[in-house]
Amino acid sequence: MYDPPALQASGLTKKFGGRMAIDNVSLTIPQGGAFGLAGPQGAGKTTLIRLLLGLTPASSGSARVLGISVPAQRGLALAKVGAMVGEPRFHHYLTGRENLRVLAAAREPGADGRIESSLARVGLREWAGDRVASYPAALRQRLGVAACLLGDPELLILDEPAHEPDPAGILQFRRLLRSFTDEGRTVVLSTRRLDEAAHTCAAAVVLGQGRIVAQGPVGEIAGAAGASAVGRAA
Repeated sequence: MYDPPALQASGLTKKFGGRMAIDNVSLTIPQGGAFGLAGPQGAGKTTLIRLLLGLTPASSGSARVLGISVPAQRGLALAKVGAMVGEPRFHHYLTGRENLRVLAAAREPGADGRIESSLARVGLREWAGDRVASYPAALRQRLGVAACLLGDPELLILDEPAHEPDPAGILQFRRLLRSFTDEGRTVVLSTRRLDEAAHTCAAAVVLGQGRIVAQGPVGEIAGAAGASAVGRAA
């Protein structure tokens, strides 16, 4: 049976006034495994993700999520996606668990039953009863990943999620990403560092000034230009 690509873009372009934010991007990300979207700040990573999910209208071009056209059928497509786009936003006066309950109420009935397992999965059970106002950036990012899991997604899109302050936390996060792909989910990881993507992703696209400047196996990209080239892509 043919599995459609997890994400597919054809000639995606986005202009904000006279500025070209995304310039004629075409790519195909197959289902299964982890895929990197790398580039420096301002390269267009978050804008591209928003275009791919139909959250921002494209100036031209088309996108499909798991074979479903967006934005025309965005609701159907996003029901199968867990996405953390930009800095995750929560009600700071609520606890982590209470925030997930609010989010679960907007999803299918089974989402509420996944709250505790999602908190455990990202290592947040100990802090779930604390108000989000007290969370450092790393814990807010973990809560964002937990929110992505409420819908039991086929596709996870994580926009610069790694804010762990210590090596142990970084290793734990990498293991978490690998566990998602081991379950057959597709993970798209947006990052400023190609070397970080190399720990979990087999292939990647490198963006610079809204254009694809390199794509292919992570090892080949890093070998050809060096991981530091990502920082110069803009």
